[in-house]
Amino acid sequence: MANSLLVIERLLRDRDGIWDQINEERDLKQLTGQMLVSSALSLALYGAVLGFSNGAVQAAASFVKLPLLFLATLAICLPTLYLFNLVFGAKLSVLQALTLIMVTITVTAVLTLAFAPISLFFLITAQSYAFFKLLNVGILMLTAMVGLRFLTAGMRALNEHQEAKTLAARRAAEKVAIPPAEPVVVEGAKENGAVLTAPAPVQVRIPDFAAGPPQRPAADGSTSMTLLYIWILLFGFVGTQLAWTLRPFFGSPGKDFQLFRSIGGTFYADVFDTIGRLLGG
Repeated sequence: MANSLLVIERLLRDRDGIWDQINEERDLKQLTGQMLVSSALSLALYGAVLGFSNGAVQAAASFVKLPLLFLATLAICLPTLYLFNLVFGAKLSVLQALTLIMVTITVTAVLTLAFAPISLFFLITAQSYAFFKLLNVGILMLTAMVGLRFLTAGMRALNEHQEAKTLAARRAAEKVAIPPAEPVVVEGAKENGAVLTAPAPVQVRIPDFAAGPPQRPAADGSTSMTLLYIWILLFGFVGTQLAWTLRPFFGSPGKDFQLFRSIGGTFYADVFDTIGRLLGG
């Protein structure tokens, strides 16, 4: 547990070290496990704050459902990110992809928990269900955006590492040195005590045809980042729809406790409806 809490500080202070560890695939299972514990605990505590607006039972339900929301979204979207990378020539392993996304979720979870005192303050003082719901939706969106910046930074670091490694291997394969030439003795010059030698060897780059056909170049970094942005949109749509499916997290005041509600409408329609009711007084 102590290591799981310390990994939070490391994520925020030593980003380059995290990217290097993911690049080299060093102790990724341990790192992922620590992030899983810290993110689940942070999200659970914040979920309890959300549910506390409608009583202890709702708080207990949201304590479980908010971590479930993030981890289930990860499970649904992880195969897509991995296959995107394979199709376009990237060499990201499943464990690397999982660790990279867990960095995003952990940063999001920790920042969300940091907003818990503010959420509690408005819960006690504002006494407005619509305002409290919109406030926390805004907090979750803000912290998710910060977490996704870590995802893009990590993917960019992985792409740069892969491109540098591929370029170094290609240069090593193409660089062939012509062996030094033996001295050439001219008989006429030898009688006068002189020796005529060939020019100094010159290094040239020629394709190494003996090693087989040229390898396919690595995935272009810009293409990989474009696919990542598309995946982020997919992750957002899946997450919001899953949140709508797992609702309620807050619990409407004056209504009996419900673990789940019937699936109807959409998350976005409910947000706009709440904004309308709040502005309409």
